[in-house]
Amino acid sequence: MAELLDVDPSTIRRWRTARPVQGPPFIQISERVTKYRPEDVERWLDGLRVVPEAA
Repeated sequence: MAELLDVDPSTIRRWRTARPVQGPPFIQISERVTKYRPEDVERWLDGLRVVPEAA
């Protein structure tokens, strides 16, 4: 997911561990394995979208 968003993996980790949690929804498989559903990431990105003429 970091590649998709063009950010460092540590940024994704920081979003996930922040309080309150930031970033897209995730699935915690184990302490060391976290997964993201592509549709959740897309929905999260859509929510961040800014349309200039509407802003």
